[in-house]
Amino acid sequence: MTERTAQVTWHGSLLEGSGTIDSTTSGAVGGLGVTWKARSEDEHGGLTSPEELIAAAHAACFSMALSAGLARQDTPADELRTSATVTFQPGEGITRIALTVEGIVPGIDGVAFEEAAQAAKESCPVSKALAAVPEITLEAWLG
Repeated sequence: MTERTAQVTWHGSLLEGSGTIDSTTSGAVGGLGVTWKARSEDEHGGLTSPEELIAAAHAACFSMALSAGLARQDTPADELRTSATVTFQPGEGITRIALTVEGIVPGIDGVAFEEAAQAAKESCPVSKALAAVPEITLEAWLG
Protein backbone atom coordinates (compact mmCIF):
# COMPACT_ATOMS: atom_id res chain seq x y z
CA MET A 1 0.00 0.00 0.00
CA THR A 2 1.23 3.46 -0.88
CA GLU A 3 0.03 6.69 0.72
CA ARG A 4 0.60 10.21 -0.56
CA THR A 5 0.02 13.40 1.39
CA ALA A 6 -0.45 17.02 0.48
CA GLN A 7 -0.41 19.89 2.95
CA VAL A 8 -2.43 23.06 2.30
CA THR A 9 -2.77 26.26 4.32
CA TRP A 10 -5.85 28.45 3.76
CA HIS A 11 -6.38 31.99 5.11
CA GLY A 12 -9.68 33.85 5.19
CA SER A 13 -13.08 33.25 3.71
CA LEU A 14 -13.78 31.31 0.54
CA LEU A 15 -14.35 34.32 -1.72
CA GLU A 16 -11.69 36.68 -0.37
CA GLY A 17 -9.25 34.18 1.05
CA SER A 18 -6.31 32.39 -0.43
CA GLY A 19 -4.30 29.29 0.14
CA THR A 20 -1.03 27.62 -0.61
CA ILE A 21 -0.32 24.03 -1.46
CA ASP A 22 2.65 23.87 0.89
CA SER A 23 4.08 20.46 0.21
CA THR A 24 3.54 16.93 -1.01
CA THR A 25 5.07 13.63 0.02
CA SER A 26 7.55 13.65 -2.85
CA GLY A 27 8.45 17.32 -2.54
CA ALA A 28 7.73 17.74 -6.26
CA VAL A 29 4.83 20.11 -5.60
CA GLY A 30 4.87 23.00 -3.18
CA GLY A 31 4.42 26.72 -2.96
CA LEU A 32 1.44 26.76 -5.33
CA GLY A 33 -1.13 29.45 -4.65
CA VAL A 34 -4.86 28.72 -4.82
CA THR A 35 -7.88 31.04 -4.68
CA TRP A 36 -11.60 30.85 -5.35
CA LYS A 37 -11.18 33.27 -8.25
CA ALA A 38 -8.56 31.01 -9.86
CA ARG A 39 -10.98 28.13 -9.42
CA SER A 40 -14.17 29.74 -10.66
CA GLU A 41 -13.04 32.21 -13.34
CA ASP A 42 -10.96 31.94 -16.48
CA GLU A 43 -8.41 34.43 -15.19
CA HIS A 44 -6.10 32.42 -12.95
CA GLY A 45 -3.32 34.96 -12.42
CA GLY A 46 -0.69 32.26 -12.16
CA LEU A 47 -2.59 30.45 -9.41
CA THR A 48 -3.83 26.87 -9.59
CA SER A 49 -7.07 25.18 -8.60
CA PRO A 50 -8.15 21.76 -7.35
CA GLU A 51 -9.60 21.08 -10.79
CA GLU A 52 -6.30 21.84 -12.53
CA LEU A 53 -4.56 19.41 -10.19
CA ILE A 54 -7.27 16.81 -10.83
CA ALA A 55 -6.74 17.28 -14.57
CA ALA A 56 -3.01 16.66 -14.17
CA ALA A 57 -3.61 13.60 -12.00
CA HIS A 58 -6.18 12.18 -14.39
CA ALA A 59 -4.01 12.72 -17.49
CA ALA A 60 -1.01 11.08 -15.80
CA CYS A 61 -2.99 8.12 -14.42
CA PHE A 62 -4.76 7.52 -17.73
CA SER A 63 -1.44 7.64 -19.61
CA MET A 64 0.06 5.08 -17.26
CA ALA A 65 -2.97 2.78 -17.57
CA LEU A 66 -2.94 3.04 -21.37
CA SER A 67 0.81 2.44 -21.51
CA ALA A 68 0.43 -0.68 -19.37
CA GLY A 69 -2.47 -2.00 -21.45
CA LEU A 70 -0.65 -1.47 -24.73
CA ALA A 71 2.44 -3.24 -23.38
CA ARG A 72 0.29 -6.21 -22.29
CA GLN A 73 -0.91 -6.42 -25.91
CA ASP A 74 2.73 -6.50 -27.09
CA THR A 75 2.29 -3.09 -28.74
CA PRO A 76 4.13 -0.72 -26.41
CA ALA A 77 3.69 2.96 -27.11
CA ASP A 78 6.59 5.09 -28.29
CA GLU A 79 4.71 8.16 -27.04
CA LEU A 80 1.35 9.12 -25.57
CA ARG A 81 0.27 12.77 -25.41
CA THR A 82 -2.69 13.07 -23.07
CA SER A 83 -4.79 16.05 -22.08
CA ALA A 84 -7.51 16.20 -19.44
CA THR A 85 -9.85 19.19 -19.29
CA VAL A 86 -11.90 19.47 -16.10
CA THR A 87 -15.02 21.67 -16.19
CA PHE A 88 -16.01 23.23 -12.86
CA GLN A 89 -19.38 24.91 -12.41
CA PRO A 90 -19.73 26.90 -9.17
CA GLY A 91 -22.69 25.57 -7.23
CA GLU A 92 -22.62 22.25 -9.08
CA GLY A 93 -19.02 21.07 -8.88
CA ILE A 94 -17.09 19.18 -11.53
CA THR A 95 -19.54 18.60 -14.38
CA ARG A 96 -17.32 17.19 -17.11
CA ILE A 97 -13.90 15.79 -17.84
CA ALA A 98 -12.65 15.51 -21.41
CA LEU A 99 -9.71 13.18 -21.99
CA THR A 100 -7.82 13.28 -25.28
CA VAL A 101 -4.86 11.14 -26.24
CA GLU A 102 -2.69 10.97 -29.31
CA GLY A 103 -0.42 7.97 -29.51
CA ILE A 104 2.54 6.85 -31.49
CA VAL A 105 2.18 3.10 -31.22
CA PRO A 106 3.87 0.81 -33.75
CA GLY A 107 1.97 -2.32 -34.73
CA ILE A 108 -1.55 -1.20 -33.81
CA ASP A 109 -4.42 0.25 -35.83
CA GLY A 110 -6.73 3.09 -34.86
CA VAL A 111 -9.61 0.88 -33.75
CA ALA A 112 -7.40 -1.21 -31.46
CA PHE A 113 -5.86 1.97 -30.05
CA GLU A 114 -9.29 3.44 -29.30
CA GLU A 115 -10.32 0.17 -27.60
CA ALA A 116 -7.15 0.18 -25.49
CA ALA A 117 -7.76 3.84 -24.57
CA GLN A 118 -11.34 3.09 -23.52
CA ALA A 119 -10.15 0.19 -21.36
CA ALA A 120 -7.54 2.48 -19.76
CA LYS A 121 -10.18 5.11 -19.04
CA GLU A 122 -12.28 2.51 -17.24
CA SER A 123 -9.40 0.93 -15.29
CA CYS A 124 -7.42 4.05 -14.31
CA PRO A 125 -7.69 4.50 -10.51
CA VAL A 126 -8.25 8.24 -10.89
CA SER A 127 -11.09 7.62 -13.36
CA LYS A 128 -12.62 5.26 -10.81
CA ALA A 129 -12.25 7.87 -8.07
CA LEU A 130 -13.99 10.42 -10.30
CA ALA A 131 -16.88 8.10 -11.26
CA ALA A 132 -19.43 10.54 -9.81
CA VAL A 133 -18.57 13.14 -12.48
CA PRO A 134 -21.64 13.28 -14.77
CA GLU A 135 -19.66 13.15 -18.02
CA ILE A 136 -16.21 11.81 -18.81
CA THR A 137 -15.43 11.76 -22.53
CA LEU A 138 -12.51 10.29 -24.44
CA GLU A 139 -11.04 10.99 -27.83
CA ALA A 140 -8.14 8.79 -28.95
CA TRP A 141 -6.20 8.70 -32.20
CA LEU A 142 -2.87 7.63 -33.59
CA GLY A 143 -0.45 10.32 -34.66
